[in-house]
Amino acid sequence: MHRTDHANSPARSTSRRTKVSAAVALTGVSLVSVVGLQISGQSVAGAATQTPTKSGFIKPFSGVPRFVKLAPVQISNDWQLNQPIGQKKADEIAKQIRLKKSDVFTKKQYRLFVTGRGVDAVPADARLVDQSVRILTNTVGRPLYSKIHGKLVPSVLSSYGLMVNKAGLLESPANESAPTRKVNSVIEPDGYLGKWCRANGAEKALRHLYASAYTAEAVYGNESQTISGAAQLVTNKKRGHAETTVGMSMVPSIWLVNFALIYTLNPSVAAKMPARWAPIPRRVANAISASSTGQVPYARYAAALR
Repeated sequence: MHRTDHANSPARSTSRRTKVSAAVALTGVSLVSVVGLQISGQSVAGAATQTPTKSGFIKPFSGVPRFVKLAPVQISNDWQLNQPIGQKKADEIAKQIRLKKSDVFTKKQYRLFVTGRGVDAVPADARLVDQSVRILTNTVGRPLYSKIHGKLVPSVLSSYGLMVNKAGLLESPANESAPTRKVNSVIEPDGYLGKWCRANGAEKALRHLYASAYTAEAVYGNESQTISGAAQLVTNKKRGHAETTVGMSMVPSIWLVNFALIYTLNPSVAAKMPARWAPIPRRVANAISASSTGQVPYARYAAALR
């Protein structure tokens, strides 16, 4: 972002925050950084040497300290894998990040928005949003389907921070090929989201989204993606525990950004997001990290992902 003579004025400061808030969302967004690689005066490179927070994640992945407690924690039992947070928990989280059901899209607005209808609608952009929301709510009862060896194969992997694309490749939802990455242009300030909201009476919902924790978390989310390479996997190291790996969509900063946006679109859909994260089996994480594209054949590793 270029500095101007008015860079420190309240109006410009508000504008910057608005752009930052829309710069990262739906997991995969990684625009050209609009804030620079700084975390409270510390470079991102320097942040990588930090002691992990109680969550096991370092900044920028841990996000805003006071909101870390709202993000998913690691599973402690197998039955918790890929379970959704549920409506009660979703509403509690929303309240704590300053979102209310009265300030979100109406059911009609959501339906029109994701189906590419309404004033100034762009069907192709709407499809990207709808695909991204489905990927981020890939919990029990909501499988994704991929074509593998000529057959449609279901997969539910959200707690790992992984997904299987339609071609049968296993990847982080933050992979540059994923809809959750491509949706970037749709949700940036001058993209489909803003234009559609202004044209269809949803400006109030957008204002409340920007006034929530979404804005602050988005700064950390953008930085998290910038430093994470093709694999878009993140290390977790809790005190006294072995080092583990999880996909980008399950780190606190990114998960909370995605939650805030999806809750604004539809609280009942946000309730389908994964409640806990699970370590990616080492063999699988190593394969994804070693791949130049951050993708590996799902069929080769499906057995390891219980």
